[in-house]
Amino acid sequence: MKFELINWFLSLSRVTKRSLMICIDVLLIIVVLLLSFSVRLGEWFWPQGDLVYLIFFAPLVAIPIFIKFGLYRAIVRYIGFKALWVIVQAISLFALIWGVIVLLSGIQGVPRSVIIINWMIGTLLVGGSRIIGRWWFSNKKSNKSSVNNTQKNVLVYGAGSAGVQLATALSYSQELNPVAFIDDDDALFNHQIMGLKVYPSNNLEKLIISMEIEEVLLAMPSSTRERRNEIVNSLESHPIMVRTVPGVSELAQGNLKIDDLHAVKINDLLGRDLVPPNQDFLKLNIYDKVVMVSGAGGSIGSELCRQIIQLQPKHIVLFEQNEFSLYSIDQELKEFVDNSSSITITPILGSITDGDKVERVCKNFSVQTIYHAAAYKHVPMIELNIFSGIENNIFGTLSCAKAAIATNVEVFVLISTDKAVRPTNIMGATKRFAELILQAFSKNFENKNIKTNFSMVRFGNVLDSSGSVIPLFKRQIKNGGPVTVTDPEIIRYFMTIPEAAQLVIQAGAMSEAF
Repeated sequence: MKFELINWFLSLSRVTKRSLMICIDVLLIIVVLLLSFSVRLGEWFWPQGDLVYLIFFAPLVAIPIFIKFGLYRAIVRYIGFKALWVIVQAISLFALIWGVIVLLSGIQGVPRSVIIINWMIGTLLVGGSRIIGRWWFSNKKSNKSSVNNTQKNVLVYGAGSAGVQLATALSYSQELNPVAFIDDDDALFNHQIMGLKVYPSNNLEKLIISMEIEEVLLAMPSSTRERRNEIVNSLESHPIMVRTVPGVSELAQGNLKIDDLHAVKINDLLGRDLVPPNQDFLKLNIYDKVVMVSGAGGSIGSELCRQIIQLQPKHIVLFEQNEFSLYSIDQELKEFVDNSSSITITPILGSITDGDKVERVCKNFSVQTIYHAAAYKHVPMIELNIFSGIENNIFGTLSCAKAAIATNVEVFVLISTDKAVRPTNIMGATKRFAELILQAFSKNFENKNIKTNFSMVRFGNVLDSSGSVIPLFKRQIKNGGPVTVTDPEIIRYFMTIPEAAQLVIQAGAMSEAF
């Protein structure tokens, strides 16, 4: 019966709900005044004479004030402390105006203390009715959910402001049911926050078992990477989902809200802090220059473009073989550049093996810096397509290098790989061959026969780059395993895509500076 009544109320139109709330407040105002007189006189009071008009017409004063203060715009089941403060203000103004009316009317039999009592009881009943309404609807949700057993029990790790805000948001969730807090602060242990007990971190594993926890939510946007890694590592043996709230920078920029949960990012598990770039080098070959990125639509190439556009080039040329990838990065960069910017963005659809086209592009746009990111890099795929790998990685690099020399490009940076060190596969061998081509051209640079400064940069595994092992591992874990690790003893060294892009930019600048 209870849930049927609530569902009936929720099904009503917004206008009907407001009308019902106004009717309830009319009755409450009359009851408040009757109680105020009764409390003051020490006996049950019923008005007579002019006092009847003074009491029963009081809602004509109160309701317009409540409407003005927005009491009927607030949704009761989501009402918060700010709304309660507005109610206090509205009741205070009503009590003041009603008191002035009493004094000016000259009606006898109204003790002055009734005005104060009216304010106190009015705040209690009108504000209390909202709190009871919120509890009623929330209780309905929790009871219904427990019957259906559709909610996941979750632990909120972090009982600070972020954790409290997250728990508040989740209190209305139909999918997640917060059951407890975990925090590292000894001062909070055994305390109750929003009805949830705070437990120490050493109780984490016990709580997961005893409370049948399915998810742990990390509400620590300001915590260090090392601390998040420790928590995630401690949960490795449990088949639970770990999600986190956005970081401080994302919250400050307004990109995300505190209740926007996401899975723990790969970057969070890097095991080290991000290496900041040397700002002195970043702009050297980019600022107010014409820059071309080959393979601009790839994972490394697209991040290079994002980094370059922030360094204020005069013109950026996007050279890419894949049409959709080229379209995607072109649109993304154009959204970044506003109408007042002088930066020109030119997408070019073509293959790096077409030396004539690469040379025409470099000549027509007077390219000054080239970042060569176009390559086939998936090791097993190149093993099955050897000639394609050779054509693209070796002869494509040769075509780009010749075009750079022919058009007097100032700087040419090759994105290579650690697999070019004593290569054991075709992909690594093709990248090593590409390095040797540039080294040969650099000999002539030393003799002043070539004006293009050639350089190359090697890095290892890039987190979440296309064709890397990380996306494969994520799919395997999502499907329940197994994870196809090459060897249990293998050690892989990772860097993020932004780190990789910044390394490429710095490498070109350093080769010229030293």
